[in-house]
This record gives sequence, structure tokens and C-alpha cells, in this order.
Amino acid sequence: MRPMPAPLFVRFRSATANARGVQVGVFALANGLARAGRLSADEYALWRRSNDWFEAAYAEPTQADPAVYDRAVHPGAVAWFKLTAVELIQKTTLYTELLDAHQVAWERVETADPGRIVHEDDVQVIAVPWRVTT
Repeated sequence: MRPMPAPLFVRFRSATANARGVQVGVFALANGLARAGRLSADEYALWRRSNDWFEAAYAEPTQADPAVYDRAVHPGAVAWFKLTAVELIQKTTLYTELLDAHQVAWERVETADPGRIVHEDDVQVIAVPWRVTT
């Protein structure tokens, strides 16, 4: 029996798939809470500061390739953080805590093979899963 390759990537996502069959990431889930007006004033301020921090600290993949999340070009493409991106992973805790506070189910998954990589930078890859449901 061959040993399983060590995980290289982590994804924080919804525990269940949406209508399109995608388990959306925790940033999108938290953004949805904010858009729906479900966050308290303190939670909203913390969420806004955190989003601002992420936007300043890390380049948005769509700046390098506007089609990276285009469903026609890269169906099912999702972001995976590199396990070496320790600060990014630690800062994601705020989003998971917001989800927990609002009983939004999420999960942490790790893999050595996220799929066909369509974008890569220092902290993450965007990959199309090998098997995409439409």
C-alpha cells in the first residue's frame, strides 16, 4: 500500500454544497452574513477590518487573471491556501468564529492534490477539481 502524500493545501468551506454543487469558502459565507444584515455592529466592524486587512495584504487572483473564477472557463474553480501561508490561515479564524456564532456549518479540508491549478501565488492556488458536478 502506497502512503498518502502529505497535504500541501487547506480549504475552509461550507459543510454542504450550494445549488450549483459548490462548497463555498468561508470568506464568501461571512460576506453573505454581512450582506444579509445578520452581523451585530461589533461583528460587522471586525468583519470589515478583516476584509480590509486581507485586501491590503494579499493580491486578489482576479487581478492577475479576470477569468480565474469564470464558470465557463474554469468550472468549479476554488481557492486553496498553501499550508505554508501560516498568517493567512491564522487570520481566517475570525471568519470561522463568525460562522460558528451564527450556526453556519463549515469544514476544514486538506489535500495534496486540489485539482487542475489555474492560478498560483505565494499563499494560494485556484484549482478546478478533477471531478466537477454541474
